[in-house]
Amino acid sequence: MLKADLHIHTSCSKDGESTVAQVIAAAVTAGMDVIAITDHDTMDGYRIACEISADILIIPGVEVSTREGHLIALGVEKAPLPGFPILDTIQEVRQAGGITILPHPFHRYRHGAALKCAEAFGAADAIEVYNSRYVIPHANHRAMRLARTMGKPAVAGSDAHNARFIGYGRTLIDADRNIGSVLNAIQEGKTKPAGRKTPVRIYTKQSLRNSWRKIRGRLHR
Repeated sequence: MLKADLHIHTSCSKDGESTVAQVIAAAVTAGMDVIAITDHDTMDGYRIACEISADILIIPGVEVSTREGHLIALGVEKAPLPGFPILDTIQEVRQAGGITILPHPFHRYRHGAALKCAEAFGAADAIEVYNSRYVIPHANHRAMRLARTMGKPAVAGSDAHNARFIGYGRTLIDADRNIGSVLNAIQEGKTKPAGRKTPVRIYTKQSLRNSWRKIRGRLHR
């Protein structure tokens, strides 16, 4: 079983705090076999990662800001454009040979897409049922229950915005150590989500910083 963190941000995301090199080093230290760098609406972090030599499999990924909320695309060569309907984006990723994961689907303040488009839950290839940045576990539990009811593949992700927390959300994947095998195993549900919470004080600090950044952005428009 491969140990994977399928939801990681670097400083290529506006709210990311760690460089790509720091992320890769932390993932190796955390014992990860596989990571997906899923920066917001850019694959620059993945491209930088490809230039760094490390004994870890790095899956191309991106967290897309669709019209209804966030969507993780894995195994694609370029990031889908943001702002389009999530069902259209899921289809675009599928046509490009990638797979999709619905991250934090029921989190109201973090762009949970299932709250605005219930069909997205069934359309995505897999569901993130454990996100380590939940202070209150209700949304994780809701995602897990519905994934089980619908027979959807379940994964976990740290959603780390700082390299220290890589592996706090991890997925055990029954696959060979190559991108195609990992993506196929996720689609087939050969996965087991696990993890622990990001400390509340860290989550709160990051949330306040992001809120202030957005406010400053609006004031300077």
